[in-house]
Amino acid sequence: MRKTALVQGVRAVLAAAVLFGGAGGAQAAEQSTLYLYNWTDYVSPKAIAQFEKQYHARVVQNYFTSNAEMFSKLRSGGDAQYDVIVPTDYFVPRLVEAKLIQPLGKLEARQQIAEEFLKADYDPGGRYSLPYLWGATGIIYDTRALPDLPHSWKALFDEKANPRQPFSLLGGDAQVLFGASCAALGLGFDCVGQDDWVKAGRAVSATLQRPNFQGFSDSTAAIDQVVRGVAKVAVTYSGDFDYRRDASPDSYRHIGFFIPSEGSQRGVDTLAIPAHAPHPELARRFIEFMQRPEIAALNARYSHYYTPNKGAEAVLAEQGIKATPDRQERDRLMFVPLLEGRQLQLLQQIWGEVRSRQ
Repeated sequence: MRKTALVQGVRAVLAAAVLFGGAGGAQAAEQSTLYLYNWTDYVSPKAIAQFEKQYHARVVQNYFTSNAEMFSKLRSGGDAQYDVIVPTDYFVPRLVEAKLIQPLGKLEARQQIAEEFLKADYDPGGRYSLPYLWGATGIIYDTRALPDLPHSWKALFDEKANPRQPFSLLGGDAQVLFGASCAALGLGFDCVGQDDWVKAGRAVSATLQRPNFQGFSDSTAAIDQVVRGVAKVAVTYSGDFDYRRDASPDSYRHIGFFIPSEGSQRGVDTLAIPAHAPHPELARRFIEFMQRPEIAALNARYSHYYTPNKGAEAVLAEQGIKATPDRQERDRLMFVPLLEGRQLQLLQQIWGEVRSRQ
């Protein structure tokens, strides 16, 4: 098997060399490929096609389902495999600290970003990342099975709110999960510190032991589970929900979504370049291209997420498309607090103890 694969690989390389005019041609072909590590359904195929046409390049996408998965992949060598990645805001400092991403340098696209996003604490001034799209973390549920479900994080963490119906929790990084648990306890979604995290960890641990807890699911899998009736309550992202509901409205007649009353995550997904990206200059062209107002609007329309791009907001407004949540809903959203050093280690330690008792 290994020998056969090797022979086939040699033949493929030789064929490519002939096709592109020798080894130099093959190398040139490789240099015109951009490797994108992205969330699923998160960039318009039309935007990709336009970029490929303008820059005579090819975009190859691989996908991750959580920031933790992306981080692990980069630490195991992925920082030399991909040209552009799409980390969520609170993971950017972790990537910087681990030396897994590089400074972006001067980008004209920064002028397109609304000031509130450039002032964010996770990457002041956008040295290592540029905001791409943003949305909210919320709860999806079956309105027939749970017509009186409180629009609160207690819908997940309070057994009285849902004593029997199957439910799941969002997998990946523990910080959002502990924030939700803290909020259900009245400690605030943006809780930080040992005392609050221990209380939140105990609540999470008790939740994982409940007989109707089904396990952890990523955002898109959670939606699918609720639509199919496998689960009745789950956690998902606003854009993922809107994307799928608009594609199949009949399947969502009895599916609700809400931002919990205690507050929730305002997640900004960014564009960044790994530390050892094979094609950093092509990556910068890609990031600049993605922030052209008409392209940013195209991606917002396609993904059903909100755009931080000022010009794109104007384009969407002209098209009669809602470019931002209602003020009442937006006021309930907050950035996940930044954790570094000992604080991050403490959270991971508590989370490890919770999982070990599952």
